[in-house]
Amino acid sequence: MAAEEPNPDELEIADELIAERRAEAPGETPEDMTAWQRPITAIIDVVNYRAGQIFALLMIPLIAVVVYEVVSRNSFSILQNAGLEDLARSLNLGPTLWVYDMSRMIAGVLFMGAAGYGLMRGVHIRADFLYRNWTDKTQATVDASLYLLFFMPSMIFFTIVSSDFWWLAFSRGETMQIDSAWGPLLWPARLAMPVGGFLLMLQGIPEIFRAFHKMGKDRERLFVRALPVYLVLLAWLILAIFTPDLVPGGEWFTDIMKARPSLDKPTIGLIMLAAMLFVIFIGFPISFTLIFLAFVFGIWGANFKLTTLLMTLNTNSTMLNDQLMAVPLFVLMGIVMEAAGLMERLFASIQMIMARVRGSLFIAVLIVSTIFAAATGIVGASVTLLGIMAGATMSRSGYNVQLAAGTITAGGTLGILIPPSIMLIVMGPVLEVSTLDLFRGAFIPGALLASLYLLYTLGRCWINPSLGPILSDEDQPVTSKFYGAEVALICLGVLTLCRVFGLGLGGTFGAIVPFGGLIVLALACGVAYAAYRSLAILRIVVPIALAFHVYMIFANLGADGSLPVWSIIFAVFNGLLVFLARPIYSAKAEDNFRFSDLWDEFFAGLMPPTILISFALGSILLGLATPAEAAAMGAFGAILLSIGYRKFTIPSFFDSLIKALEITVLIMFLVAASNFFGAQFSALGTPKMLTELLLGLDMSPYIILILVMALIFLLGWPLEWVPIVLIVVPILLPTVEALSLHGLDRYDMMVWFGILVAVNLQTAWLSPPVALSAYFLKGVVPNWDLKDIYLGMMQFMLVQLIGLILLLIFPQLVLWLPRVMGG
Repeated sequence: MAAEEPNPDELEIADELIAERRAEAPGETPEDMTAWQRPITAIIDVVNYRAGQIFALLMIPLIAVVVYEVVSRNSFSILQNAGLEDLARSLNLGPTLWVYDMSRMIAGVLFMGAAGYGLMRGVHIRADFLYRNWTDKTQATVDASLYLLFFMPSMIFFTIVSSDFWWLAFSRGETMQIDSAWGPLLWPARLAMPVGGFLLMLQGIPEIFRAFHKMGKDRERLFVRALPVYLVLLAWLILAIFTPDLVPGGEWFTDIMKARPSLDKPTIGLIMLAAMLFVIFIGFPISFTLIFLAFVFGIWGANFKLTTLLMTLNTNSTMLNDQLMAVPLFVLMGIVMEAAGLMERLFASIQMIMARVRGSLFIAVLIVSTIFAAATGIVGASVTLLGIMAGATMSRSGYNVQLAAGTITAGGTLGILIPPSIMLIVMGPVLEVSTLDLFRGAFIPGALLASLYLLYTLGRCWINPSLGPILSDEDQPVTSKFYGAEVALICLGVLTLCRVFGLGLGGTFGAIVPFGGLIVLALACGVAYAAYRSLAILRIVVPIALAFHVYMIFANLGADGSLPVWSIIFAVFNGLLVFLARPIYSAKAEDNFRFSDLWDEFFAGLMPPTILISFALGSILLGLATPAEAAAMGAFGAILLSIGYRKFTIPSFFDSLIKALEITVLIMFLVAASNFFGAQFSALGTPKMLTELLLGLDMSPYIILILVMALIFLLGWPLEWVPIVLIVVPILLPTVEALSLHGLDRYDMMVWFGILVAVNLQTAWLSPPVALSAYFLKGVVPNWDLKDIYLGMMQFMLVQLIGLILLLIFPQLVLWLPRVMGG
């Protein structure tokens, strides 16, 4: 019996990191849960659920204020260049002082306030490499113990300390001064810290009760009997720390906390690192583990006052980080585009266009995955959606399962690397480099890997045609007798419009007339559409397009009269397209030539998302907008596309907001926790000690870098990219900074290293047996054997290793574009 195809609407594909999203409705509790625990669990669940819904709505004003800033600033610039500055000022256009600070505060409140909602929905990440192999009772016992020992004390500490931090800002009327021209009051944004901490601490109670229920009545009775003693000890600990004069033994405890350890600080840091790895691999949520361990070892290695100061300052800086503000907006853009069904339409059209080519479905998968990667940056969504779209068709068409599975999973992992990658946004502050330069640096490696995938699949199909046979007659589209000329003309038109778009984005036409880039692009699109509909106009436009490309050759002449190689290749390629299109000038074309109907579907699927992504990415790469601004414009554009495709409804949009909130809370809360852990770890001096140890070894710097890459690769098996980027990379960073490679300065070294880490983690995503991509694909194509999926992934893992080696040997593949575009 054929396996039933999964329904995409029933799949949770918002993010690969959310492995245990809670299925039951908020407030729903098991009937056999202990009676007195059920109402408490239900009430707290509903409180955090409603809080999450409210905080999710903050994305709407966040998008609105950033879009207003971008439109206002660029409109002023255009009118000013046109000599209409007075008109711009009368319309109150121009850069604002308030949007930058307001947007940062909204984004910070968004993730911090909804942290309790994230725990209620089960979205906080855990490394369950060992945890998932235990019985339900063992899992529940460990969960309950760690919630009681780690979670509740750390969240209570966090709430109390952040309340003091907020009260200082409120009572003193503190304003944002260091990096702000507006200088707003800080206390409204800081209020999210104690509120979020309290809601998170409150949600810990239902989580403990759920663990009690899961472990069985016998074990639950033991825990319940111990609860009064636990509560007394917890109350004493809190009072002894914050009001030592009021409780017996408080001064004694204070003296213990002030006592200097017999071990040196770097050694304490090593113990801290070992404890972190041990507890994380047990399977407790990573964020809370980091917060608790940073508290304990910070107090041991330094003192309570310094530890709490580091915690509040790092959480506050994460909330107000302008680069991380792009995370929820790019996530929302991808989710809205996926919900609108744009990728399915694009895949179907490319499949039809390439129907006469061997391996056409491989081509379609890789093209769609590249575009979808630029739209979402989320591996789980890409692999799942590609599996739904292509899996059944590939099986029906007789495609090799291993090569098909490898193409889908490898294409899906491009979301890690191709801008606007969420991982690169998070990595920028960690490496202390511009996210913009990471985006620019990832562009060529992303294109390189996609090209290597394409060459590998088509090469295999050329050697062995049975791997990717031409589609059957029943799946072939109806086309005209001039299909080859059609393809050549479409390619010529798309390349010409892309060149006009690039010139407009670079400001070539804006210097001639206000909004010149948009006007010229609109005119070019109008002419292209007229040529698409009329053979007579087409015959006139084709030589004009060729003349335009020839003219651009001379426009790119260097000062010494030299021509860029890429310009010559581009012109020759366009000339070849015109040559292939020559049949339209024959007499037979008068009555027989027409563009096939499949091109209408192709452009309907391709152009809207491509234009949206091009504007968002192009504005970032050219430095016309910050990543956060481009993300807001992209999210706004995705909403408009959803409306245009008649897929927009208020419930579906609200669902997209909720999904984006869950991913944002997952990532951003872990960013805040790991920043606190990392600051405490660095304060102990352990990274410096490890760096000196490694550099003291008699090894080449290249060998040390390869060892670092090997460690990241191995950790990429059991861990997600988030803890690796936020925990492991900062630990290794001092060692990498001290290496002298290829004559690079510190900044270029960090950009190069960041892209190497991204490609490395991409490779780890394809490495059995832990690679989650295999399980995503197996879930939506159940008739494919997991062994075949693994074997297919390993082929592309080797292809990806070739790409990684090329980047190691030739760092200019990463650094050329940031240097050229950065001047």
